[in-house]
Amino acid sequence: MLKVDARGDACPLPVVKAKKAISELKGAGEVEVLVDNEIAVQNLTKMAQQKGYQYSAEKLAEREYRVLFTVGEASETPTEEAPACAPDTRTDTVVAISSDKMGIGADDLGKSLLKAFVFALTQQDQLPKTVLFYNGGASLTCEGSPMLDDLKALEAQGVEIMTCGTCLNFYGLTEKLAVGSVTNMYTIVEKLTQAGNVVKP
Repeated sequence: MLKVDARGDACPLPVVKAKKAISELKGAGEVEVLVDNEIAVQNLTKMAQQKGYQYSAEKLAEREYRVLFTVGEASETPTEEAPACAPDTRTDTVVAISSDKMGIGADDLGKSLLKAFVFALTQQDQLPKTVLFYNGGASLTCEGSPMLDDLKALEAQGVEIMTCGTCLNFYGLTEKLAVGSVTNMYTIVEKLTQAGNVVKP
């Protein structure tokens, strides 16, 4: 694995350094890039999507983020475009998830649909500002959730991941929260009422 420390670098340096490291692989391998802001994460993940690389992103600490690229066998490289410095892609949309299933019907199908929904969120050009989890949805931010990697990727790009503390306590999950932060009903109401759009899958 090649490691790139791009903390403190202004755009487009993190993308430039990542591309250089990937080219040095000369085949399959992994490149880890450390950055210190959400916009850099957004630019790196967008580059990965454009190039068809597998990637994961997570927030390690305040102002410390990790993006991991998994690259397949080397192929003929098309003409490179200059790396773009994209503006913040977060909108004032809030996603509210109150169940571990999407829609009404077969439970297994509903769980698969919701997992696909959260993955699709990570692929959007316009990201939500906040994703709220409450009631049955509270378990999705905890250890063992099938969508933790996708939620961590959203968080690394600056999306707030917030879970109702009362709900975590009710379900005995307080110590198992694995992504995002704990919130309360006042903040949930505030986020929903001040949102430009509310999406409830």
